[in-house]
Amino acid sequence: MYTFLIGIVLLIVGYFTYGKIIERIFGVKEARPTPAYADRDDIDYLPMSTPRNSLIQLLNIAGTGPVFGPIMGALYGPVAFIWIVVGCIFAGAVHDYLTGMISIRNKGAHLPQLASKFLGKSMRHVVNAFTVLLLLLVGTVFVSTPASLLHVVFNGHIALGLIIAAIFIYYILATLLPVDKIIGRLYPYFGAILVVSALGVGGGMIITGAPIPELSLTNFHPDNLPIMPLIFFTITCGALSGFHATQTPIISRTTQNEKQGRKIFYGMMIAEGIIAMIWAAAAMSLVNGYGGLNEMLAAGGPGAIVSEVSTLLLGAVGGTIAVLGVVVLPITSGDTAFRSARMIIADYFNIAQKKITSRLWIALPLFGISVALTQIDFNILWRYFSWANQATAVIALFVGAMYLYIARKNYWVSLIPGAFMLVMVITYIFNAQIGFNLPMPISWVGGFIGAAVLLVLFFTTAKKNRALNLPLEVDVSNYKHSA
Repeated sequence: MYTFLIGIVLLIVGYFTYGKIIERIFGVKEARPTPAYADRDDIDYLPMSTPRNSLIQLLNIAGTGPVFGPIMGALYGPVAFIWIVVGCIFAGAVHDYLTGMISIRNKGAHLPQLASKFLGKSMRHVVNAFTVLLLLLVGTVFVSTPASLLHVVFNGHIALGLIIAAIFIYYILATLLPVDKIIGRLYPYFGAILVVSALGVGGGMIITGAPIPELSLTNFHPDNLPIMPLIFFTITCGALSGFHATQTPIISRTTQNEKQGRKIFYGMMIAEGIIAMIWAAAAMSLVNGYGGLNEMLAAGGPGAIVSEVSTLLLGAVGGTIAVLGVVVLPITSGDTAFRSARMIIADYFNIAQKKITSRLWIALPLFGISVALTQIDFNILWRYFSWANQATAVIALFVGAMYLYIARKNYWVSLIPGAFMLVMVITYIFNAQIGFNLPMPISWVGGFIGAAVLLVLFFTTAKKNRALNLPLEVDVSNYKHSA
């Protein structure tokens, strides 16, 4: 229990300490007009309040990742707590803050545009295709997971296909309509369910004195799978997730002032880390040992753990509310995944989104592809999502490091976690069955060599960009900031 509680405290302290350090390094400009005013179109660009932006940001980034990922990561034991806390404070929250703030400085640009500007023009095409693929995988995964959970809540009385169809209809509306019409109005209610769910499970464990295991570096995995690098691809959301880099531009286009960035971007990542800690602890403590956890995962997947834990702690009614809180997470990430994909494609082809027909002809093919992807086994989709997710995080961290390097600021705060995860991504690709399936020792050597080569390329490009005095932000001197 002490490890769990100390981890929660460290996350909160991290927001007030390291979060302020990152904010100071970046250097906010309160008088600078944000895209919400400078590029207002009342579709994607429009000012919204900090509480609303923060809540939308949390629900955007917190899909099933901070629930399902930590539940599966719990198989490794309490070492999962270390990655959630350290990863969230020094990698994930830094990633989210820098991505959001750099996007604000560049007219709400998405990651492909930022990668093109700061890492090289050729990166735009690669990252654009990569990001759209990631968003399609996310959107598809976040159709099937909430549908299966709702199917359980309704005891199978409503057909799974009907639930999937209803979720798709909601996603289509959320993708096409102005951001304040559905997302801005429904998210406060979704957020209330999420908060009640998380506090209910976390409070229930504390009140009942749940036997949460204390810190240990021992590998408890029943199949003896290596902790590194697999834990970084098992627990992504809640520690570090490239998917967040695709979501922050939605809110960078609605943020009223740069000073609000730490609450919206860094703070909501910390909140997601707390959710991840709660569900990792629940999985570790409320099932009959690690062997039992493995058996339940094999039989019913993470969704079975969610249902079992919620019912044991909160009873039938409270447990149902808790499950609904988990259902909210993927739904409120799936809708913005498709919305982000639509916006990225529109930016890539320079298609104005004022007319709904312009939004429609981009969105419909995306949903058609997603429907086809639902026919693929969930476990296969999740494997590809995991490595694509962390590879995207590396790109975003390197964009942040490049920005800070050119600005002659402390770029190590972004480069160190970026380089660390670069080693893990390359090693994972060399070793994984979906990659080259090489032995682990060879994979580690390949990971370090590959990362070293790319780091040399990074510094070569960085020095060139600094010498050319690459502009860090879009000129908005002709705009007036008005509330």
